[in-house]
Amino acid sequence: MKQLTSKELRDFYLKFFESHNHAIIPSSSIVPENDPTVLFTTAGMHPLVPYLLGESHPAGNRLCDVQKCIRTSDIDEVGDNSHLTFFEMLGNWSLGDYFKKEAISMSYEFLTSPDYLNIPADKLYFTCFAGDETAPKDEESYNIWRSLGVPEDHLFYLPKENNFWILGSGIGPCGPDTEMFYDTGKPACGADCSPACDCGKYLEIWNDVFMEYYRAEDGTLTKLKQQNVDTGMGLERTITVLNSYESVYDSDVFQNLKEKIEELSGKNYEENKESFRIIMDHVRTSTFILGDDHGITPSNIGAGYVLRRLIRRAIRHLRKLGLMEDALVKLSQVVIDDYQSVYHELSKNKEFIFAELEKEGIKFGKTIKDGEKLFYKVIKHLDGDTISGEDAFKLFDTFGFPLEMTEELAKENGLKVDTLGFEEKFKEHQEKSRTIDAGSFKGGLADSSYESTKYHTLAHLMLAALQHMYGPDIIQKGCNITSERIRFDFNLNHKMSDEEKAELTKIVNEKIKEGIPVTMEEMPYEEAKKQGAHGTFEDRYGSIVKVYSIGDFSKEICGGPHVSNTSELGTFKITKEESSSAGVRRIKGVLENIQND
Repeated sequence: MKQLTSKELRDFYLKFFESHNHAIIPSSSIVPENDPTVLFTTAGMHPLVPYLLGESHPAGNRLCDVQKCIRTSDIDEVGDNSHLTFFEMLGNWSLGDYFKKEAISMSYEFLTSPDYLNIPADKLYFTCFAGDETAPKDEESYNIWRSLGVPEDHLFYLPKENNFWILGSGIGPCGPDTEMFYDTGKPACGADCSPACDCGKYLEIWNDVFMEYYRAEDGTLTKLKQQNVDTGMGLERTITVLNSYESVYDSDVFQNLKEKIEELSGKNYEENKESFRIIMDHVRTSTFILGDDHGITPSNIGAGYVLRRLIRRAIRHLRKLGLMEDALVKLSQVVIDDYQSVYHELSKNKEFIFAELEKEGIKFGKTIKDGEKLFYKVIKHLDGDTISGEDAFKLFDTFGFPLEMTEELAKENGLKVDTLGFEEKFKEHQEKSRTIDAGSFKGGLADSSYESTKYHTLAHLMLAALQHMYGPDIIQKGCNITSERIRFDFNLNHKMSDEEKAELTKIVNEKIKEGIPVTMEEMPYEEAKKQGAHGTFEDRYGSIVKVYSIGDFSKEICGGPHVSNTSELGTFKITKEESSSAGVRRIKGVLENIQND
């Protein structure tokens, strides 16, 4: 195999396809123009949807590019060997020109030829679409691989979930794909081990999508007027394979960032891998989001919320390494230096990037600073060497100060924390949340039991997640809750796809898993609106309202009752999604594995 740097692979790829009569086109924005249902460009096809549907591209019908992409659905997995939020996708395109035979042949040539990547053929495995009631088995792709000398035991037929590609919205151009995997050398997980497994034996490096269908809202497929090819090779993963790295974070893409963090922190990467990786990934992604010409800034909704979450998560891990939030700008400068020759917008928007990182760092730093101020006020008057559970809970409840941070500060000051007392105060607060306003509040609840209270808190998470997915115009149109399930209505003009339902489930369960405190403040109604609190029944509120916040994720005017922390909820599962009325969808869901006290 040829050992290449990221720059060499970019150049190598583009030159190969240019030699096969492809025009090189620049990367488009990370904000998709043709799919309002997603926040970021998640694949190379996003900018090209009009041309896949038949519109003529000014550069011709054979194209190649390196597209900036962002996927945040697996953000909690960042820190392992392979997950990234920002990545570069190498792609080549046929808009009604060549199809399966030419695409597969070029892919195999680039992967295996001594003149190109020179990957040993026996290290490669391939998958094809197994077919179902909507589309036939892709025997043509299978036979093309066989004609190129690929043995049968290196070929697999897999179902739609593995080998059929469509936009995240579930509507638009789509088709079966054939995927290429590298054998990492890890042992098989069993007799049925295949590239569909997550055991780590097979690492996907390339994907050829044969877009010959259009998927309508009702799920039906119709033939497109032209057959297209859309391919995607992840740059970072391919570099990892070519250089036999253990992790994508070992590549040259992250080398300068890694060295800068070591320089600033005095800490070693090998001993702090998780924090280093999260910082490197999140700073890189944040720099690209801020550097995009769309002017996205940190906020509590949509793409701005994703950006805020990335920055704040990076800050938390910087602090674990003994660094403050001002390190963000220094690390962002490294990202700009590394990429500005390829993506000129980064240097053009450099001052904006730095200003927003600094502003968000100050804002989050103040949250932590206020908590630390109270901490030192507490220990100043401490009688003994133990911080009470009540004081620890006050830090947690008032400032969102994690118990772990209180314990760390206590340890630095030669003190202990009464964690059992903290848990008692925590449970007391839970009990209050179960009973508050139980006699007067309806809000769709069948009763005021603890189980119904959990579902009511779930409704807040669902609304915030839906607004995160579709924008701030999503509102609750109705809600019916029992101790066993939730029925939630909201405005949306299309049926949710399986991918959208999976995304909603994932976002909600991420927030549950994060264990976010649910806090309440009483304030004038106008102040609540000024702070951005959502309210469903505005004509019913008095002059003073209760505002419930779930971290930075959700802020709603509401009468209660609520649990005190999202970790109490269990696991959210959608049981049904259907139409409620014109322009209104209904989700029925349950909480599983509920932890009762």
